[in-house]
Parts: sequence; structure tokens; C-alpha cells
Amino acid sequence: MTEYSLHAQVKDWYSGDGSQVEVKVDDFFVDVVRADGLLIEIQTRNLSAIKKKLKKLRANNKVRLVYPISKIKWIVYVSNSGEVIKKRKSPKKGKILDLFVEMVHLPSLINHENFSFEVLLIEEQELRCNDGKGSWRKKGVSIKDRKLLKVFERALFEDKTDFLKVLPNNLGETFTNKDLAKKMGVSIRLAQKITYCLRKMNGLTVVGKKQRELLFKTIK
Repeated sequence: MTEYSLHAQVKDWYSGDGSQVEVKVDDFFVDVVRADGLLIEIQTRNLSAIKKKLKKLRANNKVRLVYPISKIKWIVYVSNSGEVIKKRKSPKKGKILDLFVEMVHLPSLINHENFSFEVLLIEEQELRCNDGKGSWRKKGVSIKDRKLLKVFERALFEDKTDFLKVLPNNLGETFTNKDLAKKMGVSIRLAQKITYCLRKMNGLTVVGKKQRELLFKTIK
């Protein structure tokens, strides 16, 4: 996959204090190796593509996966020669909960003492060009680059307990996806992804049904 500037900039953001970048570990090149030995892998999209690498690295190393989510995104349209045509702010505002959209590809990695997951809430700039090389969904518009402008917040998840903290306190002892969606103010689809991930992490269990909906209970 294309490696945009965003990946390199996040890598630079984590490097320093004796850290090394692009180090070969167990036949893999790792983005950042901290002075304390922690391996940091940065993935800006498609977490499923890195699952096998993470599983092999965590067998003998402490590994942290870093995933940036755009809280603010500026979309800049450029010509084929790179000149700016127009700029607008995306109406979509990313949030920590969006991690579950991609987390469905690797929830089983959690609860291993050598693995942790970190989300960065960022401001980014996305450069687009109507060059006819993009997908049909984007009507031929291609993404030329993604750039990091600012880091707002970072959230570290080391085990299922950290992930369970995203659940609202007023859920009740048992709840459905519909209950969760209403309490969190998210779509049913996202609520389903959240409960799926938490079940795979052994953070939730199914205790029955409420009409046709699964009834969940947390496992502390």
C-alpha cells in the first residue's frame, strides 16, 4: 500500500530519546524501536494487513500498534501539477470509538502481555487530485498524500479492562446493541462492532436474548 507522509510524520513523532527507526527484528522491519525495547508499529489504515506481523513479533517482544484517527481533516484539491485548487474542512469528526471500525480485524491480539494498542486523535491534511486514477467510489479522484498537522490526544489500551472503559457507566448490568447505541450516541452498526470486539477480548459474554437481540454482560 502507498505510504503517505502521515506515516513518516507519526514515526518521527514517536522517535527520539534513543529510539531507532526502521530496525529489522525477527525478519521484519519495525517502524520504531524504543530505548527500552518496545517495538512500535504504525498503521494508518487497514489493520488486517498487519495482523500476521504483529502476532509473530509479540511472541518474543513487547509490541505497540499505533493507529491515528482524524478528529479534524482538511481536504485540499490540487491540480495535476500540484497547484491548490480549493480547500475545505471535512464534516466528519473522528473520535476514539472509531478505533472499533478497524479493530474488528484483530481483537484477539488483546490480552497478551506483550501487546498494546494506542490511538492518536489528530488533525490531518488530505491532498486529492481529480486525475481519473482513483476508485469508482471516489469518481476517479485519487488521494495524493496525507499529512499530519497536529496531535490532540493519545489513548493507550493495554488489555480488555482499558477497552471496557469506553462503555458508559449507566448501561445497566445487561444490555443490547440497541441499548449501547442509544447510550453512546452511535449507530447500531458501530455498537455491533464494539460488542463484537469486546466479546473476542473476553470482555463481554452473551447471557441470553431480549426479544431477538443478544443480551450482553461485562466480564471484569
